[in-house]
Amino acid sequence: MKGTHQVYLGLGSNLGDREHHLTEAIRLIGERVGQVVRQSSFIETEPWGFESENRFLNGVILCETTKTPREVLRLTQQIERDLGKRKEHATQRCQSSKFHDRPIDIDILLYDDLTVDERDLKIPHPLMHERDFVMIPLNEIKNN
Repeated sequence: MKGTHQVYLGLGSNLGDREHHLTEAIRLIGERVGQVVRQSSFIETEPWGFESENRFLNGVILCETTKTPREVLRLTQQIERDLGKRKEHATQRCQSSKFHDRPIDIDILLYDDLTVDERDLKIPHPLMHERDFVMIPLNEIKNN
């Protein structure tokens, strides 16, 4: 896994200052994971997989990294924690559902042409083709 790798990350926020959360996540990814070389437009979407009055702001970035997929997962989960995804009240409120309101969510969509199928890490992201909020911004930057 030495060398530089291309990783596409999906980002979403539906709590608080959504644009600030996305921008801050992108900044932290650039500092911790690798250089952000492309960024999609942000699009506003309805929640997927759960009911909420809060609409999402979503986007996708392309990052060049020397990190392994496991390191990217660990770093992006730390960024989510740092930006408040896993606050106690959200965890207690939403234990029955995988999907819930959140200040920031970061998903690994693609990592080079690699396929990973582990319990807590699946690349390519298994649900991305079902989600317009992923595919629209992904296609915006992948095909340019």
